[in-house]
Amino acid sequence: MAAGPQTGGRVVTVYLVSGGLFTLAASLIWGVNTLFLLDAGLDIFQVMLVNAAFSAGQVLFEVPTGVVADTVGRKASFAWGIATLFVSTLLYVASSAYGWGVWAFVGASLLIGLGFTFQTGAVDAWLIDALDHLGDDRSREQVFARGGIVMGVAMLFGTLAGGFLGQVDLVVPYLTRAGILIAALLFVLFAMRDIGFTPRTLRMSRFGAETRVILRAGVRYGLRHRVVRPLLLVSAAQGVVMLFLFYSSQPFALELLGRPDLVWVAGVLTALFGLTGVVGNALVGPVMRTRDGGRRRPAVVLAVGGLLSAIGVVAMGVAGVLAPAGGDPVMFTVAVVLFAVFGVVFGVVGPVRQAFLNEHIPSAQRATVLSVDSFCADAGGVVGQPAFGLVSRAYSIPVGYLIGGLVWAASYPLYLWAGRNAEETGPVAGEGTAEAGAADAGEAGGRSETAGPAEG
Repeated sequence: MAAGPQTGGRVVTVYLVSGGLFTLAASLIWGVNTLFLLDAGLDIFQVMLVNAAFSAGQVLFEVPTGVVADTVGRKASFAWGIATLFVSTLLYVASSAYGWGVWAFVGASLLIGLGFTFQTGAVDAWLIDALDHLGDDRSREQVFARGGIVMGVAMLFGTLAGGFLGQVDLVVPYLTRAGILIAALLFVLFAMRDIGFTPRTLRMSRFGAETRVILRAGVRYGLRHRVVRPLLLVSAAQGVVMLFLFYSSQPFALELLGRPDLVWVAGVLTALFGLTGVVGNALVGPVMRTRDGGRRRPAVVLAVGGLLSAIGVVAMGVAGVLAPAGGDPVMFTVAVVLFAVFGVVFGVVGPVRQAFLNEHIPSAQRATVLSVDSFCADAGGVVGQPAFGLVSRAYSIPVGYLIGGLVWAASYPLYLWAGRNAEETGPVAGEGTAEAGAADAGEAGGRSETAGPAEG
């Protein structure tokens, strides 16, 4: 798609296609990653340690890459993310092929984390800034829901393909991923343009000052914001649990089935999560509409979703604890159904949360605060994955699910807290956004040309 006249529809199309390609590439390994690492000689604790390194990489690089997105540009940040993920994926393969051991995987995972931090926040910020600048008044919730559907379908195909390719050889999904990342990079370079945001020159001599400005903006518009702060705490609590649940579901399901050799089943299960997420995304509109045609309060929907998810995780743990050694098809079926319900709820909550969070973030600090949000989730993952890995090695994966569900339940009161504060403060004001953005950029010694809502 060559660059042409910019419209809201074209912006949304670029957002959907680029996100779909990125998710397709990324998801090719999601259904087999744990099995790949176990096949390379790691145990379950070492697998979670490697995954924690990915989260640690995101924690370390969220703020520095946020500087890139808020100065050089959202497009440049996304492109660097794709290129970094390509290189780190090949390093992952080399670590297995040459038997470099757990610490080589840790290093490769840190680099993968860097790749994802270039992408997190930047793409959503690019979308919102462009739509605001063009004066497009379409529902942001619906746009995010469409994005969730496209990326869910991409995940569905990616994880299914990865599972069946992994049945042939566990390295094949990684090589396929690298090829699709090249296609994604070319698309972003030719089709994406920064709209509603004017890049500023990033000088290395000013990188420290830019980083301090980003940190101050993250504190001011994130940690100190009455609505955003509870949402960041939710990200941290769910981050403690989410990646453990996702990656442990592969060996957990095969153990329940009693067939650890059926790699494709792990791919199908991960694809099911993508499919149910699409169903949840499609339900966002009906869920958010009241009978009289009004709009439900986002925080209430989020709180109920958090509580239902927590109950589902605990129930999966119970199914695993009750299953006899050697597997049980009945408990396997129960766990799969619960996993599917969890996916549907997750699919509903995602777009609602994205829109709710963006509603309370100034445009000039959007990429920064979204990166802080990812930072909180990643920080939770750094703690949660090795901790749950130790629990799983000492006891079992289902015990980890029982504990994880209790941690997830913390999202219920936090979402209600955010909702109460939102009713008192209202959405962010456009005029204040532009002025705050200019002030923050001025502190960095640069000229603020960032487009805020007032300019849209």
